[in-house]
Amino acid sequence: MAKGKERKIELTAYDDLFQTDESREEAKQSRIQDIPLSEIDEFPDHPFKVLDDDDMAQLVESIQRNGVMTPAMVRRKEDGRYELISGHRRCRACALAGLTTLKCEVRELTHDEAVIIMVESNLQRSVILPSEKAFAYKMRLEAMGRQGKRTDLTSTPLVSKSRSNEELAERVGESREQIRRYIRLTELVPEILQMVDEYRIAFRPAVELSYLTDEQQYSLLNAMSYYDATPSLAQATKMKKFSQEGKLSEDVISSIMQEEKPNQRVKPAFSDERINRLIPSTVPKGGENDYVVKALEFYNRHLQKKRSNEAR
Repeated sequence: MAKGKERKIELTAYDDLFQTDESREEAKQSRIQDIPLSEIDEFPDHPFKVLDDDDMAQLVESIQRNGVMTPAMVRRKEDGRYELISGHRRCRACALAGLTTLKCEVRELTHDEAVIIMVESNLQRSVILPSEKAFAYKMRLEAMGRQGKRTDLTSTPLVSKSRSNEELAERVGESREQIRRYIRLTELVPEILQMVDEYRIAFRPAVELSYLTDEQQYSLLNAMSYYDATPSLAQATKMKKFSQEGKLSEDVISSIMQEEKPNQRVKPAFSDERINRLIPSTVPKGGENDYVVKALEFYNRHLQKKRSNEAR
């Protein structure tokens, strides 16, 4: 080597030398860091509810005491902000605990890849509402469809080249038909879907009602309120049939809702049983108030006539 010249030799780092291509890719795609809450956006159309309930209070207490034990998962967006994929409850708990950052695993994912992970991570919850499953399954299948898997989301699945619905069925432990039923719930108006979540309307009748138009569903809501009842599976199936035939009007809905259901427990019209005993069984359900008002009017006329006779 010529005098005055130095040759710089760079040695490969020990970790890099023994690192596999797979581990290098993993290191590139996944890293843990504390991210300001102000830079994290919720996942678009996130189907799972985050409630400030007793479980949330316990999670807040745990984070205040121990910090976030399991990192949330986010992906970097084009605008430089972060999109929350899993860990929405942890993110909310950190905010309630007064923290300004959230421990996150940053992943390099496409939107559809993020949808699939978001759905799978949240389906591990112990309690999942019907509406949450409905929109989660729909989002998952749509994402799979955009990845080249064709599927029919709202009608009876057809045999095709795609196995996306079969794959989802195997993944979540539901039958293809049950997944189709859940996705049908996304066609319900919000008020009826909430009644399904509150178990005021049973699952199977709700699926049949999803075939009604929005206008017909709101007419049904009025009828349910008036008759203080929800449709049975037989009634819901009948409404679906009339709707598909173009014959489901408000009068038809009202007529169907007045049908007596097998083993139906009739809710008393009044809290005072003495009043209920005096109302004849021939009075139609929903007409009890009018009957009582007319009875009182008749009684008042009787009293007035009696006073008038006594004054003579």
